[in-house]
Amino acid sequence: MLALALATSLLWGLADFGGGLLTRRMPALTVVVVSQALAMAVLGAIVVATGAWSEAGPRLWFAVAAGAVGPVAMLCFYRALALGPMGVVSPLASTAVAVPVGVALLAGERPGLVQYSGILVAFVGIMLAGGPQRGGPSVQGRTMGYTLVAALGFGAVLALIAEASETTTGLFLALFVQRVVNVVVGGGALLAGARRGGPVLPPGGRAVVTAALPSLAFVGLADVAANATYALAARIGPVTVAAVLASLYPVVTALAARGVLRERLRPVQTAGAGLAMAGTLLLATG
Repeated sequence: MLALALATSLLWGLADFGGGLLTRRMPALTVVVVSQALAMAVLGAIVVATGAWSEAGPRLWFAVAAGAVGPVAMLCFYRALALGPMGVVSPLASTAVAVPVGVALLAGERPGLVQYSGILVAFVGIMLAGGPQRGGPSVQGRTMGYTLVAALGFGAVLALIAEASETTTGLFLALFVQRVVNVVVGGGALLAGARRGGPVLPPGGRAVVTAALPSLAFVGLADVAANATYALAARIGPVTVAAVLASLYPVVTALAARGVLRERLRPVQTAGAGLAMAGTLLLATG
């Protein structure tokens, strides 16, 4: 379970990093829709090959809900980043982990004392890894609103996808349905924005999108794989532990930016990464 949850954080961190790079060249919603459409195509082939359609049942409604919430959360997150400082938005959005943890506690999960300590330490580390800012311009209420909606949405997706299937083939089908709804909702938002004069294609036109297809596919498939490993981790072990470990992705994103873009980690981010790792060790030994 620990390996699956940590794989989730690695995949989500790389997907966020890749998506962040792509949004520097093309509209954010276009990145979301195209990457999810590519992932949907791959998942559709897997569903057909494995006969996963036979696993259709009432649990698929959890996947539908996750698919509807995901693009809304992502759009709110990007809007918040556009309006406010990333050093405030990013760590606040990472509080999404509180949703699946809270649901699991209400459902009766009771981690041990060491695991509770690990959850607390890792949670603080996750927030600090985003590099929270002190001072500077005040954050507008609208930015805070977008950020909190994004956090609730991301947390809801974690909680919903964990309930969307009971078998491996059922998980393939659930992830496919989630992606179909992602594309429908995201595509609808993209079309609505286009009608209001919003950008759909980057300045270079379709050629830029075509050239970026491998990167877009990586982002979409990494996101799918992260959802799959998280669902499996939540099924095998305590959701409270799986959710916290899976939410270490801000650490991965920060380290990727350091390694690829040569961005220097702020002292608070270095401290956050260290606390996140310490919390992981406590969860592993608990």
